[in-house]
Amino acid sequence: MAKAKSKAAYMISAVAEQYAIHPQTLRLYEREGLLKPSRSEGNTRLFTDGDLERLEVILHLTRDLGVNLAGVEIILNMREKMGEMQTQIQEFISTLNRELAARTTRPQESAERNSLIPVVNLRAPAGSSSSGTRRSR
Repeated sequence: MAKAKSKAAYMISAVAEQYAIHPQTLRLYEREGLLKPSRSEGNTRLFTDGDLERLEVILHLTRDLGVNLAGVEIILNMREKMGEMQTQIQEFISTLNRELAARTTRPQESAERNSLIPVVNLRAPAGSSSSGTRRSR
């Protein structure tokens, strides 16, 4: 039987101690919108594993790379947008693969109907002049 994912939540003091930061820093990150911990009935901040992963990214950017909080916000927003775009691309590829699979399992149709891009006949219609001479008017 598969193990259920933990729904553990950590109080601000435990998180601050674990990451060697002051609790005020965590409150600042929340005010700036970088972290969004949930709240208990007593209004205590509760940090989930997802919050801690995000905090690790924030700390890496600020401590190791010297990014300021405005830069961190931009980077986090761009990461979210890139994730959404990646999901859209995967959905598009899946749709394309299904369409291609459906087209290859159908009885053979003309190449024109079975192509993804319309096939245009570039040959001149019968009876038209295809020589290099022009007709005069």
